[in-house]
Amino acid sequence: MALRAAVLRHIRVPVQTLRLKTNPCAPSGSVRLMSSHDDHLTKEEVVDRVVSVVKSFPKVDPSRVSPEVHFQKDLGLDSLDNVEIVMALEEEFKLEIPDKEADKIDSCNLAIEYIHNHPLAS
Repeated sequence: MALRAAVLRHIRVPVQTLRLKTNPCAPSGSVRLMSSHDDHLTKEEVVDRVVSVVKSFPKVDPSRVSPEVHFQKDLGLDSLDNVEIVMALEEEFKLEIPDKEADKIDSCNLAIEYIHNHPLAS
């Protein structure tokens, strides 16, 4: 957890300003965003994208990656690599994984389950 926090302190993420025309009847500056549960990712989509992210990691031999692969035992990655993969998954699926949960994700299977069950994954 401390390692992830240390890595995150040194990463800069560009921030974009969202400009919206607000409803003249709505209170000043308020924006209400709606979402639908119909656009939730299928398990197959999550599997494909997680495997793709792991395959694209520089220290990984893509031929060894499968949905069941363990990052450290099967791919020989260390804990820092594990943090970097979780961060890449956060970016890919546009979500933030809390440190407690991120520390538990050490395989494609766990990443797939977490992301598939996350209501905001996109």
